[in-house]
Amino acid sequence: MKIFYLPDLGEGLAEAEIQEWYVKEGDEVTVDQPLVSMETAKAVVDVPSPHTGKIVKLHGKKGDIIQTHAALVEFAGEEIQTTIDKGTVVGSLEESSTILNEGDVIIGPAKKASTSIKAMPAVRNLAKELAVDISTITTGSGPQGFVTAEDVKKLAAKNSKLPGNTEILRGVRRTMATIMTQSHQSIVPATIMDDADITDARKADFTVLLLKAIAVAAKAEPSLNAWYDGNNMERCVHQEVHIGLAMDTEEGLFVPVLKNVANKTSDELRESIDAFKKSVRDRTILPSDFQGATISLSNFGTIAGRYANPIVVPPMVAILGCGKWREEVVSIKGEMKVRQMAPLSLTFDHRAVTGGEATRFLASIIKTLAQG
Repeated sequence: MKIFYLPDLGEGLAEAEIQEWYVKEGDEVTVDQPLVSMETAKAVVDVPSPHTGKIVKLHGKKGDIIQTHAALVEFAGEEIQTTIDKGTVVGSLEESSTILNEGDVIIGPAKKASTSIKAMPAVRNLAKELAVDISTITTGSGPQGFVTAEDVKKLAAKNSKLPGNTEILRGVRRTMATIMTQSHQSIVPATIMDDADITDARKADFTVLLLKAIAVAAKAEPSLNAWYDGNNMERCVHQEVHIGLAMDTEEGLFVPVLKNVANKTSDELRESIDAFKKSVRDRTILPSDFQGATISLSNFGTIAGRYANPIVVPPMVAILGCGKWREEVVSIKGEMKVRQMAPLSLTFDHRAVTGGEATRFLASIIKTLAQG
């Protein structure tokens, strides 16, 4: 038989979740025929067949998480086919006669009985994430006693102290939880807050204005437009400004990256924002659209909230948050006037950025916004 392993669906993604199988065991398929829809951290990708032939086995069902380079589909036949290339989908098809090696689990007739827990790597990872002791599952419900993801979920639900119905985080929300945990464990955050008088900018495209203000501030104080490697204590200050723009959806948080913001016009930036909104909504956005951010923006004030402690995602060192505008009476040259104010919150990684650098960066943004 020939085994088709799950290819890398986008720049080193470790896993993907099965959304829908387009085929079933016993089907005859042709090269390039879609086999399955897989959801990665940010996108939904159709995986094409690398081979014409009969499907012998499908590994996993809807909702299962499959590790990159783990077995996905088995085909009948003897001939070995090597590699296919479908944009970001690259897979390999290999010949195997009796034994399927899946990390630390080997399935095959030559394997002697073992007292070790039978579980695929993806199931073991799920157990680790849910803090489930997989060794307490003496016999799994899967073939040959293998522990399945459902077995792990049932045990997690049994052990859970949360009231009511619980759910396993998947897809975008699961990725967000992982990234936020990584940030909490590795970043040394500090946040400064101030208000910008935007009375003269009320008629402008404010999101675009914020993006351009960040680009101006990055030129005035480049240290916040940077990446930091805490393990090697190395910093890379970027010349180009690539801004990750947080977008809220029902499925979770998406952060596409607007490239070379300093070199784009206001109209070009608005077109890019609208295009990202559509592709995020339709789930057609590419994995590459989430890569390369040098600094981030969260314009959460379009919903609610005044100030915040935005989360810096490594290797970046800064994120700007903008809260909900408000009218405020302020004194200008001794006269009381009603002005439109925008609350700003700048979080930075204090390992790589000084307080002086951060305040100068924020002062530049306030000045640009005031000018409209």
